[in-house]
Parts: sequence; structure tokens; C-alpha cells
Amino acid sequence: MITLRNITLRRGVKVVLQAAGVTLQPGEKIGLIGRNGAGKSSLFALLTGKLQADTGDVEMPPRWRIGEVAQEMPETSDSATEFVLQGDLPLQQAQDALAAAEASGDGHAIAEAHVLLDEAGSFDSRARAQSLLLGLGFRSEQLDGPVNSFSGGWRMRLQLARALMCPAELLLLDEPTNHLDLDALVWLEAWLKRFEGTLVIISHDREFLDAVTRVTVHLDNQILTRYTGNYSAFEEMRAERLLQAQAAFGKQQERMAHLQKFIDRFKAKASKAKQAQSRVKALARMEKLAPVLTSSDFQFEFREPQSLPNPMLSFDGLSCGYGSTVIVQNVNRSVLAGQRIGILGANGQGKSTLVKTIARALAPLSGRITEGKGLTIGYFAQQELDVLQLDDGPLMHMVRLARDVGPPGREQELRDFLGRFRFTGDMVQQAVGSLSGGEKARLVLAMLVWQRPNLLLMDEPTNHLDLTTREALSMALNEFEGTVMLVSHDRALLREVCDEFWLVTRGGVEPFDGDLDDYQRWLLDVSRALSRGQPAPPVPRPAGSEPSAPAAATTPAIAGKGPSRPAPAPQAPREDRKSEKQARAKLAEVTRPKRVELQRIDDRLAKLLKEKAAVEARLADPATKPTAMAELGRELSHVQAEVAMLEERWLELQGELEKLQESS
Repeated sequence: MITLRNITLRRGVKVVLQAAGVTLQPGEKIGLIGRNGAGKSSLFALLTGKLQADTGDVEMPPRWRIGEVAQEMPETSDSATEFVLQGDLPLQQAQDALAAAEASGDGHAIAEAHVLLDEAGSFDSRARAQSLLLGLGFRSEQLDGPVNSFSGGWRMRLQLARALMCPAELLLLDEPTNHLDLDALVWLEAWLKRFEGTLVIISHDREFLDAVTRVTVHLDNQILTRYTGNYSAFEEMRAERLLQAQAAFGKQQERMAHLQKFIDRFKAKASKAKQAQSRVKALARMEKLAPVLTSSDFQFEFREPQSLPNPMLSFDGLSCGYGSTVIVQNVNRSVLAGQRIGILGANGQGKSTLVKTIARALAPLSGRITEGKGLTIGYFAQQELDVLQLDDGPLMHMVRLARDVGPPGREQELRDFLGRFRFTGDMVQQAVGSLSGGEKARLVLAMLVWQRPNLLLMDEPTNHLDLTTREALSMALNEFEGTVMLVSHDRALLREVCDEFWLVTRGGVEPFDGDLDDYQRWLLDVSRALSRGQPAPPVPRPAGSEPSAPAAATTPAIAGKGPSRPAPAPQAPREDRKSEKQARAKLAEVTRPKRVELQRIDDRLAKLLKEKAAVEARLADPATKPTAMAELGRELSHVQAEVAMLEERWLELQGELEKLQESS
């Protein structure tokens, strides 16, 4: 058990925790949430002993091993598999003991070392390490590649695999999903669900938190508050607490106003002076409740595009890649005004390469991209934060953008604009290098909004955003009147924004017929097929569509450019499109609790069906003792009753969802 009592923790002059406390039970899976800069990583440093509390006590079992993801980029020529194996501390200690024993020729010590190796699972350690790497997206031919041959994102995956390799009683994960695609994220979720130790996760991915955690600890205003339940349950309980706090604050304000009114009225009257004085003391003794303030009031919107060409883009036999290396080829598709396209695919398949080519950051290797007249692209790249000028402030970035890219703007106008993104006062002059990752991401969003694009290309825009800023981004994208093409591992964002999906796989781009749940099921089917040595199932496609279809059959014409093609469907009036987007956003918000409950029921049903099969197998086993039969029968009855209840609730929820969708 981990117990924090009356903890006060400072980082420099900033107070991170003030008289805070919380208790975490063994085996719990906890989500640690809070705004960027609230002190979540500092709390991790406190748990690992890298920081000491100014006051208070931290109690933890002394023999607990702690696993965490190192933040520094590893520089070593060791192979990927060897690097991950080094994370298994008991195994490394056993190997060191064996080497020392062999060097000294101590036969007894050699025998003891072999026992330690056996206890550490050395016989299958290499297979376990490679299983972690494959699950996190590495290919078989990369398993023995040197660590320093991988890019920064892949090295962080190596650090994650190394942390998972450690047989820890406490596992601390700080934003583990930032460098993962959906395939690896789904695998990590399943792995963490099976983890038997205590798990604490810092994450801004609500669906990831909902799937893995069962306890939520909220760090806000230097206080730790524990909630039982995942992130969605936390949202509901916190909303209730905020309403209660707001009501209590309102009542206290009324009481204080009444006391003050009595004091002002009678303090000068001798006959009432004593009563007035007693009310002065009562007012002074009264514990002042703070007004309810939350961080969820941040919002922004993309400005109305000056034009909406339709189609915006057409691809004719497009091939993308680097130098002579082709990564994606024979793309024959079109992008229409108002589309919301989510781009799916495993890392390394070419999602970012495709987006960079559309954004003009890479030249096509072959084929053609035809742009609609008046196309203005707003591009949010994964490495966008790295190209900010670290010595310049947000205002200087905006001045340079207005001057070099446009539209132009006066300094006061730029200051006011930055204020909408929480850059106020002297903060507009603060060096970007001293800003947090979330603040840098908000600056990039501000620069994107200023350019007034009609096509948004967003490649992992949420990596450094906290949950409230992600919600603001989701709302802004739904209100945006132009076209969105989105690459993201944030499933909540993809669900709320995208109407259709493209799948980048096997060197091409194919339409994917289905939603994210269908995609996850397809990934599981592919994984099962490959593990059995069977061919992968085909990609679900809309009826009548074919991958890499001839351009003339799938690509609408752009007036005055290229061969004649079927004209696009007429666009709905702008007001109607905006109303549709608002309705879609509202429907997503209304249906979210039901969708979350459905997911919980699906997860529980899968577990119950496994239990049912195990009980039935034991009942059918002749070796099962008669004395155990009655208990197994009761267990089977309980499981069947719960399955029936959950299936009934599942049908109710599906019916309610259908009614909501029909009425929207």
C-alpha cells in the first residue's frame, strides 16, 4: 500500500502539493490526471525518491520494485532485444552473480546463480522481450537492430518496452501512448489489463484511461482527490461535486451578505452594538469557500475560410516516399469540401509521408496532386513543436507569421488573438523554450488558426495537449467549415470528428468501411490470423469500392485542370453544414455515456464468457471431485445470470442509441 500524508512539495518557488494526501491499494490501476503543469510528473519523482517532500510522509513497501519509462534518449549500439532485456533487473542481477561466480570458480555460488536465473525466467526471457517489441510495433527484422539506428519516437518505444520488462510491484507510466499508433495502443491496453502489480498512469487519452484504470486521482489546486472509477466516472462525480460546491458557495455568499448588512445597519447604534460586534466576529470566523473555478473554460474556434474549393484535392496515381524509396503508391482518391477523414494505419505504413506530401513538405515521387483554386492548407506536424524558435516569444512568432505568411495584423491585434489561447501579459514575450509542452502546442494551434485555412492536415495534434484542451480542439474541429484530414491515436478525437476513414496499408491507401470499433476488431482478426499462420483478412471496404481504382472512376474534376470527370455533388449551404457539425458534436456528447457503458459491458461479457467456458470444462472433466461439482454448478449459474442481465442491458443501450441517432 502507498500512503501520502500531509505532503507539501515545492519545485523551485512553485508549490506543487500543499497538505495533500492519498492512499493507493496494491494491485489498483490508477489514472493520475490534472492540467499541464499541475505537478503530476513531480508526484512521480516523489514516489521514485528523486524528489523529497518539504513536509509530510510517503509510505511504501520497502522491497517494492518500481518500473518507469526513462525520458532520455538511449545512445547505445546494443540490439533492441538486448536493450529491453536489460530492464529485467532480477535477470541482470542473476547474470552478474553467475559471471562473478564463474570468474571465482566457486561451484556453490554457480549453483545458486543458476537457481536465481531460473527464478528470473531466463529460459524464456528473450522471447518475452521480443514479444513486447512486436506488440509495440517493431518488425521481426528490427529486433536485433542497434538502438542508435532508430528514430527518437522508436527509441521511446524501446524505453517503454524496457519498463514493461521489469517485474515491478509498482509501474509508473507518464504519457505512454504519445509515440504509439492505434495498433500498438490496443496491444498496450490489453497488456496493462493483465498486469498484476500497482499501476499509475499519467495520460490525456480518455479512452485509454477508461479501458485500463479503475481509480482516478485528480491533482488540482495542489490537492490530491481520489475517485473510484475510470475517467468517465470521474467526470460524472466531479461534475456533481462542482455543483454542490457552487451551491454551498452561493449560500455562504448570501449568509455573509446578510451578516454584513446587519453590521452596516446597526454598528453605530449603542443598543445594537453588542449584537453587531458578535456578527463581525462570526463573519471573521467563517471559513471562506472559494468560488468554483475549473480549467475547462478554454475554447477556441477556427475562423471561417475565405473560400471552399470543391473538390479540394485529387490524386492521380500518386506515389510518396523519400528519395528513391517508395512508401505509398498508386493513390487515386479525391478530397471534397467539408469532409472529415481519419487516416488509419500502423506506424511505418506511410500515414505521415502521405500527409507531408499533401502539405507540400515532400514532393510526389510520381503521379499528380491537383489542388482546387484557392486551396489554403493548415498543417500541424508531429514535430511542429521542434521547429519553434526557442529564444523567441509567442508574440514574435505571430508577428513573423503575419508578415511572412499572412494574413497581416497589427501588434495589438496579435496580442489580443494570443490572449484567446491563454497567452496574456508578459507571457507573450516569454521564450518559447521555457514553455511547457502543452503551452507550445497551444501556440502552434494559434498560428494554425491565424492562417485561416480551408484544409486542415493534422498529424498527431494531441500529443502535448491536456484533456480540456483536447476537448476544445474537438469542438473547434467540429465547428470548422472546411475539410479535416486527421492522423491521431486519440480515439475519442477520431470518433467525435471523423465521418470516414482511409487505411494506409500494404503500400497503398484504401477506404475503410466502418468505425473505430470495427477497425480494432479487424486488427484483432489480423493478429489472430497471423499467429495461426493464416492469411490476413481483407480490409472492409464500402460497397462497390476497390483499392487503387482508376483515377477517372474515383477522382472528380477540378474546373479547367486535367481530363474531364464526373462533377462533384453540390455542396450544402454553409449555414446548413455548420448546423450539421454542431448537431454531430452535440450527438457525440449526448451519446458518450451510453457508448462508454456499452464498451464496459462488452469487456465484461468477454471476461464472463471465458469464465463460463473454464467452469464448463471443469464440470466436464472426469477428474473433478464430486464435492466440487455443486460449487462449480453454483458458479456457472451466477455467470449465466450475469451474462443474461448484461445482454439485456446491452440491447437496451443499443435501442436508446438508435433512438437518439434517429431523432438527431
